Amino acid sequence: MTQSNPTNKKIQFSILKKVLNLTTDFKQKIWIAISTTILLALLSPMRPWLIEMAINKYAGNGDLEGLTIICLWILLLIFVSGILQFFNEYITGWIAQQVVKKLRLKVFSHLINSRLSFHDKTPVGTMVTRAVTDIETLAELFAEGLITIIGDILQIVTITIFMLVIDWQLTLVALSVLPLLFYASHLFRIKIKGAFEDVRTAVAKLNTFVQEHITGMQLVQIFNQEKSVSESFDQINSEHYKANDRSVLYYSVFFPVIEVITSISLGLLVWWGTRKIVGEQLFDFGTITAFILYINMFFRPIRVLADRFNNIQMGIVAAERIFKLLENDTLEKDQGALTKKIEGHIAFENVWFAYNEEAYVLKDVSFKIEPGQMLAIVGATGAGKSSIINILSRLYTINKGQIKIDGVSQFDYELHFLRRQMAVVLQDVFLFSGSIIDNIRLYQEDITEAMIIEAAEKIGANYFIEQLPGQYNYHVMERGNTLSLGQRQLISFIRAMVFNPSVLILDEATSSVDTETELILQKATLALLKGKTSIVIAHRLSTIKHADNILVMDKGEIIEQGNHSSLLEKNGYYKELIVSSLHE
Repeated sequence: MTQSNPTNKKIQFSILKKVLNLTTDFKQKIWIAISTTILLALLSPMRPWLIEMAINKYAGNGDLEGLTIICLWILLLIFVSGILQFFNEYITGWIAQQVVKKLRLKVFSHLINSRLSFHDKTPVGTMVTRAVTDIETLAELFAEGLITIIGDILQIVTITIFMLVIDWQLTLVALSVLPLLFYASHLFRIKIKGAFEDVRTAVAKLNTFVQEHITGMQLVQIFNQEKSVSESFDQINSEHYKANDRSVLYYSVFFPVIEVITSISLGLLVWWGTRKIVGEQLFDFGTITAFILYINMFFRPIRVLADRFNNIQMGIVAAERIFKLLENDTLEKDQGALTKKIEGHIAFENVWFAYNEEAYVLKDVSFKIEPGQMLAIVGATGAGKSSIINILSRLYTINKGQIKIDGVSQFDYELHFLRRQMAVVLQDVFLFSGSIIDNIRLYQEDITEAMIIEAAEKIGANYFIEQLPGQYNYHVMERGNTLSLGQRQLISFIRAMVFNPSVLILDEATSSVDTETELILQKATLALLKGKTSIVIAHRLSTIKHADNILVMDKGEIIEQGNHSSLLEKNGYYKELIVSSLHE
């Protein structure tokens, strides 16, 4: 038998407290919302009471002047209630959107500052769900949740008091259906909560699946997997449909049940009232009219009260996921404060690194680079080449050993300053949706258009940009799919040049381009490397033969080291790589 879990309730209260702390910047608006809610709850029950007076005291006695005055009071009450309702709904909605804005910025900032190891393990669709859908759900907790429920409960209590004061017997008869109502609401709340939780899970799966397969659409179509992917999507979509279908079913049952219970209450009211009138007891039509209005007002908030409690539940579930993300130890720790410009002395001292626990991809790696020197790294796929540049810029943290830059540990540098001193040109260039200028500048406003044009001319990329519609303002589609691989690569070279780094890293930047583009990129490489410490990962002889030092790696270890000539003389693994590349 399932029992209530006190620990779970404490967790929910703790999360609710964290959510309420998000409103600390606009407490005044919160108090206005609460005040208007209380006033509405107190004023609304006065309308039936004034109507009772209008019927019994004035209309029944033919007092037209008194009837006119009380009707004006009723109109004034309606007008004031309308004004209060406007302010109440606007302010609660405003609070909800402020929380959404504040929290979404916080979540996004957390995501972009999280370690890459976190992004490696977390599906993009899940992160999108947290940053978008879950936060929208949390907004409903404010707009349709806490404050509104307070108003609904207060209105129910006020209405009950008015009814008891007018006629306690009639009140007990009319509200005798409450046990049935409470049971139906409790059952509905449990059922709909489970359905909503399934909906949230299904939404996260949908987001993940759609994002991944739209991104990889080219692969899907190349391997003719449209049908199988559609079938997989149909299965996930069916789960989402079934969860939503259950919620629709529960609503379809619950609201008619509430209507039936309301009708039973009204029937009992009419039955009891008619008996009193027929029995010539002291009773009047104004009272029964007021009670009919009260019953409708009483059951109106109850119809949505269970739903609003579920909004709170779903808001808490969403908030729990969001705060779990924010409180997880995923942020890149930055204890350094050094912001001295890097000259280019780089030293790896017995460095060990693993992406997962003890499965080391770098094993006891040691080497040095002097300022202005070029280090080339070669080796088979999986040898650990890219891991070296990942840990140099602290995208990942080493397990053992030490990396020194200008004689200082890399951890002594302020993280963003350290990365600002380095530029990386990758083989797979990622471009955002936007202009070429935006993709080169990357939101760095101090990089001017003139600087970008000058860099493009030095690299030799201006020829193709000036042929595009809009030239440097040409709109690049998502991931740069409207540009060739070589053009995207040239844009990444311009980007590296305008950022003017102290250390330049080329990660097989010319391995997948045609010969003509490679010649242009070689010119661009010479322009970029001039006067800078550089690390080049490449397999083409033309790219690495002029390097000051070459590391030959295999299975995470340096097996050979030296310049091009000395390595060829050793007649070892490096020579095998060179010979095999010549036969490609």
